[in-house]
Amino acid sequence: MRFEILGPIRVYREGRLVPLGSVKQRLLLATLLLRPNEVVGTNELALMLWGDEEPVSAAANLRTYVRGLRQSLSDGASWDGITAVAGGYRLRVGPDERDLDLFDVAATRGRDALAAADMDLAEAELSAALGLWRGAPLSGLPLRSALARRVAPIEERRLLVEEDYAEAVLALGAPAEVVRRLRTLLDRHPLRQRAWGQLMVGLYRIGDVAGALDAFRQARQALAEETGLDPTPELIKVYDDILHHRAGLAAQLPSGSNGPGTHILRPEQLPRAVPEFVGRSAELASLDALLDGDAQTSTTVVIAAVSGMAGVGKTALALHWAHRVADRFPDGQLYVNLRGYDEAGVVSPLDALSEFLEALGVPHARIPAGMEARSGLYRSLLASRRMLVVLDNARDSAQVRALLPGAGGCMVVVTSRDRLGGLIAAECAAPLTLGVLTADESMSLLAGRIGASRLASEPAAVDDIVEAAGRLPLALSIVAARVATHPTFPLGAIAAELHSTEARLDVLADGDVRRVFSWSYLALGQDAARLFTLLGLHPGPDLTAAAAAALAGVPTAAVTPRLRELTRLNLLAEHAPGRYAFHDLLRAYAAELAESSERADERAAARQRLYDHYLHAAYPAALLLQPQWPPIEPVPPLPVPTRRPVTDHGGALAWYTAEHRVLIRMVRQSAENGFEAYAWQIAWALNTFVAPRGLWQDQLDIQRVALAAAEKIDDLAGQAAANRLLSRALTRLGDRDAAEDRLKRALELHERLGDPTGQAQTLHNYCELCYLDGRFDEALAHGREALRLYRLVGNRSGEARTLNAIGWLLATTGDYVQAIESCTEALDQQRRSDDRNGQAATLDSLGFAYDRLGERERAADCYEQAIQLFRDSADRYHEAETLIRLGDTREGMGDLTAAAAAWNQAVRIYEDVGDPAAAEGRRRLERLVPS
Repeated sequence: MRFEILGPIRVYREGRLVPLGSVKQRLLLATLLLRPNEVVGTNELALMLWGDEEPVSAAANLRTYVRGLRQSLSDGASWDGITAVAGGYRLRVGPDERDLDLFDVAATRGRDALAAADMDLAEAELSAALGLWRGAPLSGLPLRSALARRVAPIEERRLLVEEDYAEAVLALGAPAEVVRRLRTLLDRHPLRQRAWGQLMVGLYRIGDVAGALDAFRQARQALAEETGLDPTPELIKVYDDILHHRAGLAAQLPSGSNGPGTHILRPEQLPRAVPEFVGRSAELASLDALLDGDAQTSTTVVIAAVSGMAGVGKTALALHWAHRVADRFPDGQLYVNLRGYDEAGVVSPLDALSEFLEALGVPHARIPAGMEARSGLYRSLLASRRMLVVLDNARDSAQVRALLPGAGGCMVVVTSRDRLGGLIAAECAAPLTLGVLTADESMSLLAGRIGASRLASEPAAVDDIVEAAGRLPLALSIVAARVATHPTFPLGAIAAELHSTEARLDVLADGDVRRVFSWSYLALGQDAARLFTLLGLHPGPDLTAAAAAALAGVPTAAVTPRLRELTRLNLLAEHAPGRYAFHDLLRAYAAELAESSERADERAAARQRLYDHYLHAAYPAALLLQPQWPPIEPVPPLPVPTRRPVTDHGGALAWYTAEHRVLIRMVRQSAENGFEAYAWQIAWALNTFVAPRGLWQDQLDIQRVALAAAEKIDDLAGQAAANRLLSRALTRLGDRDAAEDRLKRALELHERLGDPTGQAQTLHNYCELCYLDGRFDEALAHGREALRLYRLVGNRSGEARTLNAIGWLLATTGDYVQAIESCTEALDQQRRSDDRNGQAATLDSLGFAYDRLGERERAADCYEQAIQLFRDSADRYHEAETLIRLGDTREGMGDLTAAAAAWNQAVRIYEDVGDPAAAEGRRRLERLVPS
């Protein structure tokens, strides 16, 4: 394949011109060719194809254009050069397949030859480079502004090569050729002073002295009209030499600037770097890699877009790195604080350009008034220089676009709270997003400010300080300053001040954390600002767009652009697809705003919408996870535009896996804010997820809150459910006396409610407690009473599970035949009702009975079936219990390898859920090791 973009876009396959189809397909190919072998995001492609007029069907249209382009380029043959990757497409281009790459290679060889004074080779290589051009890049295509900006630097590279070629041809004694080519160039680009000087020398050498002098007057007029500047001293010297016919002019090689500036000044504007800079090794390495890559392609401006939340250390990183590599930029460094979020006022691009031009030696009186002229002059001055430009604290992409060099060997580092998506998409800026420091980096920062010995004296307090500050450099620096100015204060006292989330921002007030956050907040639109405030009511640790929509009381589609605005300004982080998280200090700031700016009734209404959202997402998912559990009657749902509950077991499991940490906090917060019914009902729903996983401490915590909430509003059904579920957690955690008290209270409440199903459930749990306590007769009595009650109300699922419980009790007391009979009856019912989790438990009981009867093959088969069913329903705790028993059976069969495999799996599960039963599994494994 051969791809040509230096003129109208063309593609050749095996020497034949390939028809490229519609304009949109050609624009798509052009965009991919400007970033070969890189993933070009679908958002960037849409921007290049449609600009601000992106249709609703853009994604589908883009797929159609990609498909059409593949068909055109394949020409009926097998070709996989365009591949779809996450978020975009990549075009594979070989090293010699793109004319722009061939141009750059030839131009580099030509410049090397020019520097070595090998003019014949220089002329040949530079001529070959220019010969690849057939017109303006991508001419014939309707280039949107974003794509036109991408193309402009390519044209600048051609102009530099034209001037290098003119220098070589003049040295070889062919001035007429130089005059012809440069007249055409300067008609279109009249500010290029190096070219004017070369034209003047060429005219002089062909004997047209008057023409040479007139060329100078034309250059001076063009500069005055478009920039208000005089010619450079170099160009004035050429004019003076021609005017006086100085000796040696015929052999002189004119040199000069690509623009109307001067080479005299070398600005060094970098402010002082942070003296105690720590960490960020990965980010520094990324910047180094960009710079090293830039060195390989000196005609391309490299842009790094450093973004992150307020106080995360963007400026510190940029300045530390800039000072470290300053010697790599022989023409100096430019720096401006754009004050994008400063209450004192944003620095306009026009003012920033004025500062830069003055630093580059342009007198204030000669700086053009208009933006385009000022920006053009700035780019002309930088075109032949190698400078580092640091644009600090930018508000957005628009603020920095006019400050970007057009060509040459410059590198730009932009820092912003904004993610600078426009700069990344349209200018190929390399994104570098800063997170908070690691724990070790946070310790290093504190040690550098207050001394390692002080930290070593109170390590626990230091850990608390790091956690409370959220590992945010600004917050850590403020705490370090407080410690340093109060040397007699114990670190534990400082840590205690930071312990309360509500008081944390007060402790950090000396460093104006609130004010720094407020600059980002004030940059938000009205809708996004209100959403930020309402998100302060969410307990965390993260949330979805649907939860944000519930808080705001709007459809999800309406809240999505507001979330994008918050993430763009790094007030919120999308840490996983569709899941958003606050930094703890930003959450505290948002919560403060909610308390101060939202009326109490509005806060209560938002909270109710939030709890309603989680309850009515959790409840249907709970019924899918445990369809055999008797349901509760939840709080009626609020009228909302759309609910999308999960519809299958896999979806329910995925939802709870993502949300269960949120739900634990939601239970506690809803109880604290007067929504007690939501609290106990969300806790009930969450129990369908935590119990099968053996997360007994979680179950204990949420059911304690649920019980207190139900008691507060005198909800007997809630008290009964919470007492029963609380007892189960207490049983598993070894506090059987407290568990029995809760069971008795649950039984009493179910009797008062006239709820035989609830009584039966509770008796079933009581049966398990008595068995664990060694009270077998009492356990059997409770089991048989539960069976009677289930049969009384026709609850076949409960009946089957209780038959299994009775069978287990019979097996443990040695009545294996009766045990198998009871369990077999249970299994038949469970298979008819498709109670897969119940089947697993019953097969486990049958495996135990068959093992005790010596039928170990049959026992192992039952255990294997049970394990698979537990695994299918994600019941990890009971899977581990059965794996232990399977290992025992395999050991009895003499298959020690299989026994060890089963026990190892069980130990891993117990360790994952933090259950002490892991120790028993390890003891079994130890006895297999020969002494």
